[in-house]
Amino acid sequence: MDELIPTRATLIQRLKNWQDESSWQDFFDTYWKLIYGVAIKGGLTEAEAQDVVQETMISVAKHMPTFEYDPAIGSFKAWLLNMTRWRITDQLRKRGPFAGVHDAPDETATGTRTMEKVIDPASRDLDALWNSEWEKNLLEAAMSKVKRRLDPRKYQIFDLYVNKEWPPEKVAATFGISVDQVYLAKHRTTEMIKEEIKRLEEKVT
Repeated sequence: MDELIPTRATLIQRLKNWQDESSWQDFFDTYWKLIYGVAIKGGLTEAEAQDVVQETMISVAKHMPTFEYDPAIGSFKAWLLNMTRWRITDQLRKRGPFAGVHDAPDETATGTRTMEKVIDPASRDLDALWNSEWEKNLLEAAMSKVKRRLDPRKYQIFDLYVNKEWPPEKVAATFGISVDQVYLAKHRTTEMIKEEIKRLEEKVT
């Protein structure tokens, strides 16, 4: 399949086959950053967040053989959130009675800092965080797909102007084009990304 994020029914049907390694790899590649990011921003350490990713994937695998997805009951996004929520709760329980307290944000082995505030997995705060990260993940997925479809030169013009925030005059001079052409490249690429986001939202929400 050419889809970066498969349809709900197709995805789940494919995951029911434990031997379908490519489908499980697709699922992992698509969602691990989402799960990891929510765990980190929810107040877990890097090691704990990595465990959440692993345990969530294992939990999804265990549910697949007998799982029947019913969109009338809830969205795929909500279902995956619940899987992640339970794993975050498990990590907090392992900390003991003072799970919600950090003396200070400690430096981790990779130089990043753990967060002082731990979000209650049962609260709406985690739901809001999940929705925010979901949208971010969706945007990255859409941009990745558009990048593969676009001429590399056109995408680089868009990337330098929009993502790297170069002045349009500098981008134009670099590529030997007019400023109007820079604006046009931005507009066309932005529209493509919007269309891809819309298509992906229809398939996974």
